Amino acid sequence: MKPRNPPIEADRQADMFKVLLEDIIDMKHELVRLAGYIPWDEFDKEFGSLYQTDRGRPAEPTRLLVGLHYLKEAFNLSDERTIKEWVENPYWQYFCGMKYFEHKIPIDPSQMTKWRKKVGEAGVEKMLAGTVHAALDMKALRTKSFQKVNVDTTVQEKAIHYPTDARLYYDMREKLVRMAEENGVALRQSYVRLGKEALFQVARYTHARQMRRAAKKIRKLKTYLGRVARDIERKIEGDTEKRKVFSAALALTVRVLAQKRTDSKKVYSVHAPEVECIAKGKAHKKYEFGVKVGVATTSREGIVIGMRALPGNPYDGHTLSESIEQAQRIIAHDLDGDVFVDRGYKGHDYDGRATVHIVGRIKRNVRDALGRWKKRRAAVEPEIGHLKNDGRLGRNYLLGALGDMLNAILCGCGQNIRKLLAFLSRRPALIAHA
Repeated sequence: MKPRNPPIEADRQADMFKVLLEDIIDMKHELVRLAGYIPWDEFDKEFGSLYQTDRGRPAEPTRLLVGLHYLKEAFNLSDERTIKEWVENPYWQYFCGMKYFEHKIPIDPSQMTKWRKKVGEAGVEKMLAGTVHAALDMKALRTKSFQKVNVDTTVQEKAIHYPTDARLYYDMREKLVRMAEENGVALRQSYVRLGKEALFQVARYTHARQMRRAAKKIRKLKTYLGRVARDIERKIEGDTEKRKVFSAALALTVRVLAQKRTDSKKVYSVHAPEVECIAKGKAHKKYEFGVKVGVATTSREGIVIGMRALPGNPYDGHTLSESIEQAQRIIAHDLDGDVFVDRGYKGHDYDGRATVHIVGRIKRNVRDALGRWKKRRAAVEPEIGHLKNDGRLGRNYLLGALGDMLNAILCGCGQNIRKLLAFLSRRPALIAHA
């Protein structure tokens, strides 16, 4: 069913055993004032169409789920930790629309995962648009700031082991054995003990620089994986239902066994086969394993107006059009001013109304206005650093390609919430209108 009204708006009789949040919190706190600027009603209208009116129990209030995701991203917490902190923090409860102080968890943490999948990429874009709307409303962002925008790309790393052949063969065999047990396929041999022993030996030989012995154990692990895969194929031959269950895993096994060191589009993780290897030329980290992300911020304030996962490791110049189109959807405004990018965007694919400036080396004595804005192009770099270190862009724990898309946009939401809280802390007299 559709989400029920949050308690703060419900006409409830006062409960003598519950404490009003307004009586125990400081109403000038940043989170309290920020709650007055977030367009909660727009989220109710936007996400209300995702629910059926005549089936199931009433869903949780939209404000509760949106608020939990804002807090999760702003303070870089897991779903489980966010729920626990919510119970302990009256300011978080007020931000999420509660009227009374609650002593029990509002939802199971798994409901946050299900809700993210329900709203999808378009839904979290609306959440990012809500933070931009709040910034405009509290004058932390001006409309003319959309005339000067910085765009850049970075890598959103996935939560995976560092990819090695030994670990890949071992994990793939473990997955097949687990699936065989769950589906009643009796294997001739599972190689659980031998596989674990071989994996340990690979680590020990590699540490001792005995690479030939390590390579021999890696070949053992590859042999064990091939034997288990062929055994499963023999056991499910002729069984249509089981072939459907094992088809994706067996296809992934074929890729893992066939790939070589110099191949492209390799499998780097069994549980996240969508992971790509991206070389960024960094001295401390030559390769990053995840997905490329496009970031668009206002040049003056650094407010995030666009975050987009870009699978396939495209050339930066071929991502500019997508990044600008998403930013225009989020701000509901055409970008017709100046867009500043680095030299990686040479030969870009954008042909819209905005003027793209490819910024190279700038002379120190630049005095013209455009030159000063070109210097501001580098302001997007520390914003990316904060997205990775203060937010959850540095390590993505959400599953699959959809998780890559959702995590990137939600990181932008968290960055904007942190900026708005800092803005309100510097202006204690700024109160949201009723």
